[in-house]
Amino acid sequence: MSSTFTHPLDSLGPADPEKAAAANNPAKQDYLEGREQFKKGEYALAAMAFHNALKGFEEQGDEAGIANASDRLGDVCLERQEYAAALEHYKRAYAICEKEGDSFSILALNKKMAAAHRKLGEFDKALEYAFDMVEHYQLTKDPKGMVETLAVIAELYREMGDNLKAADTYRTVASIHKNFKHQRKFEEFTALADKLERA
Repeated sequence: MSSTFTHPLDSLGPADPEKAAAANNPAKQDYLEGREQFKKGEYALAAMAFHNALKGFEEQGDEAGIANASDRLGDVCLERQEYAAALEHYKRAYAICEKEGDSFSILALNKKMAAAHRKLGEFDKALEYAFDMVEHYQLTKDPKGMVETLAVIAELYREMGDNLKAADTYRTVASIHKNFKHQRKFEEFTALADKLERA
């Protein structure tokens, strides 16, 4: 019996929908290439690929593509400690997400922008984004996101030298944990607050 295959073996597996969608779109190919390079830590190559993708998406008038490529360029800048450049890219993505009413993408961008401002020592701006995140978590009733963000806010206050506000924020975190009967976490954050108030 002859065993001649009419299809290459790799065509037997499920097709990668992203790669299939990118097949006839050079901008999407560049975007996927950028993601691969970013995963490998090849930030210069990733930046080049995302930049090419961004140009392609701009030519196509693809707003979602522009937002994604801008977001990824921001990530590359963040990794390279180019915080001001990261913020420029994130702001472009943010404006598109805001226009589309995409609150979950806005939340992700708020986290990244808060981190970039924090690295630049712009604590007031970092706090603005963090408080926007708290508001999102209140609206979506997400206590886990809320306590994680409040803990970051407390750290920001500590970095600003405002131990009393930091302690107050830790007490808020402790009370949320108490409501959910997380005794160990309640005690941990209460102890942090006590220590800061004594400092």
